[in-house]
Amino acid sequence: MLLLLLGIIFLHGAGLVLLFVSTIVSAWTVGYSSTADLWTNCTTTNGAYSCDTAETGEWIQAVQALMILSIIFSFISLFLFFCQLFTLQKGGRFFLTGVFQIFASLFVMSGAIIYTVKSPDWVHASESYGFAYILAWVAFPLALISGLIYLILRKRE
Repeated sequence: MLLLLLGIIFLHGAGLVLLFVSTIVSAWTVGYSSTADLWTNCTTTNGAYSCDTAETGEWIQAVQALMILSIIFSFISLFLFFCQLFTLQKGGRFFLTGVFQIFASLFVMSGAIIYTVKSPDWVHASESYGFAYILAWVAFPLALISGLIYLILRKRE
């Protein structure tokens, strides 16, 4: 049982770290002379470096909000897991923890979908998706799987 708990904590922690990195790092879209993330769109033209902030579009602010909400819900889920681990009765399920983690996975999925659909308005067509965008998509199934495991997991003593 201890090994299972350590595994679920590791899975949850890995998903939380991926969410943090994908939200903070400026590599959602990369190109030869530009990078774009959730906060800025920077280009280099003839040696001049210019950045547009995310205030230029409502959809990028929606992605920002969804990614931040996914981090908050994942963190709350981890906190609730530790609280329930010590207070939950024997045989009880980690239902609330699982629900919060599934919400976190849905938020990151929604944010990544919005970015996928609307990013051609924000970045140049010659650019490709960066590693932070890919990390967001990897964090989605990790959060979903850990949320489902929490729903299935029963407390044993």
